[in-house]
Amino acid sequence: MPRRLACRVSDMAPGTSMTIPGEIAVALFRTEDGQFFGTADVCTHEEWSLGTDSDLEGEEVVCPLHMARYNVRTGKALCFPAMSDLRTFEVQVEGEEVYVIG
Repeated sequence: MPRRLACRVSDMAPGTSMTIPGEIAVALFRTEDGQFFGTADVCTHEEWSLGTDSDLEGEEVVCPLHMARYNVRTGKALCFPAMSDLRTFEVQVEGEEVYVIG
């Protein structure tokens, strides 16, 4: 599986997200407890960037367009209008570097 450098740990404060561009864009999330998770960047309900423009609440990301919610750990769609789960990506932290696998 391809591995790409996403950012440095210090680039993301807890409770934030960012989009990692590429052939497949990845939304990278850092929860309040400092854990990193990666999902597909685009909301499955409407094409909207979750890494760039969403709200992270604990381990749930909320798309501001129509309030679809997903679990960032599992990618599971948690409420309507989201009907499909998000693809998830393995995230590895090595020292100060954060990598996305896949």
